Amino acid sequence: MADSRKKTIIDTDPGIDDAMAIFLALQSPELDVLGLTTIFGNVYTTLSTRNALHLLEIAGRTDIPVAEGSHVTITKGTKLRVADFVHGADGLGNQNFPPPNGIPIDQSAAAFLVEQANLYPGEVTVVALGPLTNIALALQLDPGFSKKIGKIIILGGAFFVNGNVNPAAEANVSCFTLLMRQQLL
Repeated sequence: MADSRKKTIIDTDPGIDDAMAIFLALQSPELDVLGLTTIFGNVYTTLSTRNALHLLEIAGRTDIPVAEGSHVTITKGTKLRVADFVHGADGLGNQNFPPPNGIPIDQSAAAFLVEQANLYPGEVTVVALGPLTNIALALQLDPGFSKKIGKIIILGGAFFVNGNVNPAAEANVSCFTLLMRQQLL
């Protein structure tokens, strides 16, 4: 019998909110989590990767690979906006967990996304919980990525309420808007 679980990659910047989403996804009988890819957002990318590895260890799922994402914006900007004032300096409420035992795989997040889309064309769902830099880099790496990926679900936007960055913007979409503004100027 074929595995009917949805092949999923979680592109994440683990703060407290992403930690809850990751734990729920790992417990879902409907999802086959192929990997976690990390990005800056709630914290810088290095800490995001550390948190992802730590969360997988807590969940007893060290079989799931973690691919570290970009440390800079798509335009090579290094002035990153992180939300440590929301999630704490460690991203997980200043719990100061010990370093994880695991390490990320020796492949970039963008390369991992492209590889999985090629392995399972049309079957992979990317759940993007942070800024979309890794997805943009995957598109640069393989322009056919958008046709190979099954779907992308984005945590972002605000419809009937104010955003969390300003009245019109939510943080993850705001990062994308700032990028587009930089590209147009």
